[in-house]
Amino acid sequence: MKNNIVIGIEGLVGSGKTTICREMLKQIPNSVFLNGSNLYRAIVYVMMKNAVLMEKVKSNINNVDIKMVMDKLGVKMTIENRETYFYYNNEKLSEEALQSKESSMAVSKVGGVANNEKLFEFARNIINELKKSHTVIISGRGIMKIYPDTDYHFFITADLDERVRRKCIQYEDANIEEIKENIVKRDALQKKAGFYDKSKKTIEIDVTNIKTPKEAICKLLEYIK
Repeated sequence: MKNNIVIGIEGLVGSGKTTICREMLKQIPNSVFLNGSNLYRAIVYVMMKNAVLMEKVKSNINNVDIKMVMDKLGVKMTIENRETYFYYNNEKLSEEALQSKESSMAVSKVGGVANNEKLFEFARNIINELKKSHTVIISGRGIMKIYPDTDYHFFITADLDERVRRKCIQYEDANIEEIKENIVKRDALQKKAGFYDKSKKTIEIDVTNIKTPKEAICKLLEYIK
């Protein structure tokens, strides 16, 4: 593998993107994980905590500048132990809060219609800076739009039943039918927003029958030289 490349990981809802990124972080020396999905989730999660702001956003969603909202709310990103974490009012936002069912649905709704250009520019600058010293692993939506020079772009898929099964493990109090309905709705929103579109660089990896993260990484690493 050449030094300091950029690897993008996208995929269907519940396909295991974040798990794959974290396993890749273990397997690739001198790498760092930029969790773009959680950056967006952090902004939307804090918006949801601010009822007045959320109502304003809902009434004018097509003109909302997500980066401006991030700055206004004071959401901060740091890199700790080679991975991104997010803070609000000097308090670290937990993975459980960012990955909640409510937050996930809100992100799917907001992400597809809000103005993301300045947030994308912000992300590009971070990637360029990190790439000077690290291989950058990115998880998120619209990676090829954000960073067209991505060296490897993977799109992770799995069949619906398998994705429902994985989400039910994630949410301990999960109702199977509710989870399935949620995934179908989010799939529709993501597809409508163009987040499931693929480029000439995209390599599709089906993980339906893959049992462990290490097994998934072996499939991806076959393509990375």
